Amino acid sequence: MLRLISMTTGALALALALPPATAADPSPQVVRGEYLATQVAMCVQCHSPRSESGVLDTTRLFMGATMPLKAPFSGMEFAMSTPRLRGLPSGFHEEDVVRLLRTGMDQRGRTPRPPMPPFRMNEEDARAIAAYLASLR
Repeated sequence: MLRLISMTTGALALALALPPATAADPSPQVVRGEYLATQVAMCVQCHSPRSESGVLDTTRLFMGATMPLKAPFSGMEFAMSTPRLRGLPSGFHEEDVVRLLRTGMDQRGRTPRPPMPPFRMNEEDARAIAAYLASLR
């Protein structure tokens, strides 16, 4: 129980320590997207680099990173790195991000490799995250 409280407290402290990565006066949709990408879907955890001690590098949020964990089973196909999401990945448009977050499929009809979850978000949430990521420069 004490370990769970400690982990929860640590996660909350990290979440509160993340600096806002959005424009000075973002739209409500971008603000919601930031909340969803950093606090709910937790995209920031895999798509941002970490220091040698494992702490998120808050100066490089959503810049893509080495996967911070290993496959749980030997032989399991597992992404060893994550793409940059800041400003949207090269060749991606907001509609591609929305499709991925709503259907779990990329623009070629493929599913991303684990540990990327096969999200099935509603339209509003998917568009908010896409707008947030596109707003990052």
